[in-house]
Amino acid sequence: MDVAQVLQMKGGTTETSYSNNSSYQKKVISSTKPIREEAIACFCGEKIIPKTLAVADLGCSSGPNTLFVIHELIETVEKICRDLNRESPEYIIFLNDLPSNDFNTMFKSLESFKQMLSNNNGNKNGPCYITGVPGSFYGRIFPSKSLHFVHSSNSLHWMSQVPEGVENNKGNVCMTNTSPSNVCDAYYHQFQRDFSLFLKCRAQELVEGGHMVLTLLGRRSNNDPSLSKFSHIWDIVAEALNVMVLQGNIKEDEMDSFNVPFYTPSSSELKLEVEKEASFTINHLEEFEISWEAAYDEKRYNDSKEYQIAQFMRAVSEPLLVSHFGEALMDTLFLHSQRILADHMSKGNLVHVSLSISLTRIS
Repeated sequence: MDVAQVLQMKGGTTETSYSNNSSYQKKVISSTKPIREEAIACFCGEKIIPKTLAVADLGCSSGPNTLFVIHELIETVEKICRDLNRESPEYIIFLNDLPSNDFNTMFKSLESFKQMLSNNNGNKNGPCYITGVPGSFYGRIFPSKSLHFVHSSNSLHWMSQVPEGVENNKGNVCMTNTSPSNVCDAYYHQFQRDFSLFLKCRAQELVEGGHMVLTLLGRRSNNDPSLSKFSHIWDIVAEALNVMVLQGNIKEDEMDSFNVPFYTPSSSELKLEVEKEASFTINHLEEFEISWEAAYDEKRYNDSKEYQIAQFMRAVSEPLLVSHFGEALMDTLFLHSQRILADHMSKGNLVHVSLSISLTRIS
């Protein structure tokens, strides 16, 4: 699997697109607003605000959430400037994702976004320049010491590749409670390599004193990564795929050869890699839970909760699934996923654990 070519959220603006099924991700972003505000206030309060403030959003995807974050960030900086009687900076915003991302859908909304910024503050904001930057964040994507603030949400649980040596992960699509120990080890070591490289690259790209806020799916610190059942959407997808194997829609070896580059670390694992890389201080690290029902939009009252959650799952996972199983099976697969969801939701609330970490680049 060439991750850089096939890993993306479902583009466009159709019923099953990420743009129309990203309420859950917006809830995560909203939940971490105080952490971002604290990081921005710390950066702007400790030093003179630069004339041009360079901000990167890594793993921006293509839905409305990207511009939601940028709008919030600019509003926070503008408020600080007003409170401190400082001149507003110019903003250069870098929106990064893999080359397969649907940048065009995002670009189409930029003019209305800039108009909204102007209207909200009476044209008193500093000018805002936005550019797309395709490329993997598991490598250098910006010049040295060119960024002041880095943000990433709902992206770093994706790894650069499927770990090697996981061919015996039968019946699963990532590390789960039935995975052999060698599979769990392979996933953890791939996470270590990737996150360490991510930190090293960002350390080179951030100015000294620059800040970074990262939010990703994770697990509780005391939770063995192989023991959690239905802790993320891929558990449901795997069960649906296994149903299709039993029904003869998918060959067993086709199922067994499919694994996804997805890992949910604990906060202690994140902290360990930051300390080992040694370019950042940790200002804040927290775990929090959000119900899968955050994917439910009450405005779409004609659609059931399990249907909307299945659509959220589809928007996130379909491009990877299509690359391996083909497009013809997707409707059937997510009908099975919806039924499985309904069954498990009837037995109790499903939650995702997320981690948010705020870092400062040290000298």
